[in-house]
Amino acid sequence: MTLHENLLGGPPPTHLPDYPEPRDLLADGTAPAEVAAKYPTSSLAWAQLADDAFERGSVVESYAYARTGYHRGLDSLRRAGWKGHGPVPWEHEPNRGFLRALHALARAAGSIGEKEEYERCTQFLQDSSPTAAQTLG
Repeated sequence: MTLHENLLGGPPPTHLPDYPEPRDLLADGTAPAEVAAKYPTSSLAWAQLADDAFERGSVVESYAYARTGYHRGLDSLRRAGWKGHGPVPWEHEPNRGFLRALHALARAAGSIGEKEEYERCTQFLQDSSPTAAQTLG
């Protein structure tokens, strides 16, 4: 028996590796486009671009940024051993970029009338991290 055995029988939580550079640059005020250009695999940078675009009313642009962050995050999750389902805890800070991109994709999809994608992404976020779903709204 391991110390982290999942007693419910589901897959173990996926914890993405920590690459603090993009997070630190964003925290220091570096433009998200600069961070995404320097670290194109950073879901966090794409999620921030999506949020910024959405806030200024550029919903289609937000959708495109969010989709990029989402797909970059899926790539990272798969490399971390994720098999297509299971917890992706918000509490593990490196997971937050993917979760934010997923939330941004759901939000933008809903705004442009992509009902099926909105519902799929909303459910995916809830299934991955109830905490993220509640935190991000």
